[in-house]
Amino acid sequence: MTQPPGRQPPQGGFGAPYEPRPGQYGQPPQAYGQPPQAYGQQMPGGHGGPGYGYPQPQPQPQPQPTGGTGPGGGRFKGKPAVVVAVGLAVCLIVGGGVWFATSGGDGEKKPVAQHSTAGPPSPPPPTGDGKGQAVVDHETAEKINAGRKSGEAKVLWIQKNGVDLPRNGADAYGPWIVGDTVVKAMYRTVSGYSVKDGARKWSLRLPSDVCAAPTRSTADGKIVIGIESGTASDAPCESLQMVDLTTGRAGWRKSYERPGAWDGLSDVAMAINGDVVTVGRTSRTDAFRVRDGKALWGKLPGNCQPFGFASGPLGIAAASCQTAADDHKEQLVQRIDPVTGKVRWTYKVKKGWQVDQFYSVSPLVVSLRKGEKGWAVAVLDDDGTYRSQLFGGGGDYAAQCGGDVLTRGKNVDNCLGVAADADTFYLATKPEFVGSDMTNAVVAFDLDTGKSKWKVPAPAGQTLMPMRVEGGRALIYMGATKGKGGGIMSLSPTGGTLRPLLRHPASGAEVERGFSLPRVGYANGRSLLMHAFVSGINDEEEIAMKTMVSFGG
Repeated sequence: MTQPPGRQPPQGGFGAPYEPRPGQYGQPPQAYGQPPQAYGQQMPGGHGGPGYGYPQPQPQPQPQPTGGTGPGGGRFKGKPAVVVAVGLAVCLIVGGGVWFATSGGDGEKKPVAQHSTAGPPSPPPPTGDGKGQAVVDHETAEKINAGRKSGEAKVLWIQKNGVDLPRNGADAYGPWIVGDTVVKAMYRTVSGYSVKDGARKWSLRLPSDVCAAPTRSTADGKIVIGIESGTASDAPCESLQMVDLTTGRAGWRKSYERPGAWDGLSDVAMAINGDVVTVGRTSRTDAFRVRDGKALWGKLPGNCQPFGFASGPLGIAAASCQTAADDHKEQLVQRIDPVTGKVRWTYKVKKGWQVDQFYSVSPLVVSLRKGEKGWAVAVLDDDGTYRSQLFGGGGDYAAQCGGDVLTRGKNVDNCLGVAADADTFYLATKPEFVGSDMTNAVVAFDLDTGKSKWKVPAPAGQTLMPMRVEGGRALIYMGATKGKGGGIMSLSPTGGTLRPLLRHPASGAEVERGFSLPRVGYANGRSLLMHAFVSGINDEEEIAMKTMVSFGG
């Protein structure tokens, strides 16, 4: 089977497209992959609103496509995708418009998910896989701090993997910040560490591999992660485990059914909206209450089904429709009540385009893809009506998303290189060589018109990746280069000069550059970099791999 177009531009559990809760290291995002060739046609001048090929959508009856199977929609299993940097396409990408729906929620058949009758998977025998635990690399941290200069932050701690993983390595999910604890899930363990010194506070052993996880936890520090149903190499990702991230205690665990070929082939996209966790796949989404695991809803009426939600206060979802006319799935952006499954409004994306990522949910900024060569960014109002489409700015763009490096579990809400406030959208350009170093810029767009407003270049040899907007300014991760540390910078909505919030030490540039595709977070004067995938050429290199580093002070 042909793998449908991969999701693109932006990662790392941080830099998320929505405002994070206080105390969280940043937004769900991360930039990954290698910035590649430009795609798409860029139209000169004008704007992409009504009158320029983008008709203002109007309410309309909900269509009821029937039958058909085939590729398209959702995420499909596979190796990490290469990030493709592309030019903004200014062609008609939104048509069909918005309609208000009343179906779903009331009197719906409850989902098939239920407590597993087969009992929990058995822990694996002591074969050596998974042995060991993460350790703090005090020696390297002390060496870096001894060489730091005035005005530079110090390394608070460096974590080394310390775990003997299976041959192909393992995805690392998170980080999630709860109070003074940073939590990550990897292989068959969920562990919490002190944000101050990296010391392990608790560790929860799981019966099988982690295969998916939401970008965010609940407000009270609970999360539900996806785990495989057993320890066999082909075990499906069809079990859920609730974890209290404050205490490290395991809560409820249950399995859910994945009927049909398309469901089985699909990656899982998880999200948390309030006290609800959704588990999206190509053919359907199932919703459960976080606190007790109660099944809330499953497959919705009709042939249009959500395949991924964005975590946060609103139930914003990407959905696909299976039609009888062909084997392509038409796609939608919807607002769905996460508790009842009731569809509040629907925006129909032009046929042939797929919902790729939610760069922001408030305001609603959506990345759309068409095959491997088409990419566009649409902006919708709170009621799902068309607002604008981004264009201009010159050059190509390269946001980075969690699915670009993770091998399992592809969420639609975790990108680095993007940020938004009510009026402005910030987007990273594709890094390019200037001399022997890579550098890029940040471009700001007006959300009402879609036009680019200004561009601010990175310092020579460094790169800039927007994370989120806080206090009216865009927070940006600046990458390290040879002999120069990175750090956290900020920019005014009018552009201008980068303002440093935290300068990472030049003496630690080599270590920081080792985090080439990190999840990046910043909160309370501390920054955090984390690898989203851990592996090595051999066991020794894998165990010694630096997996997290924190700066501050």
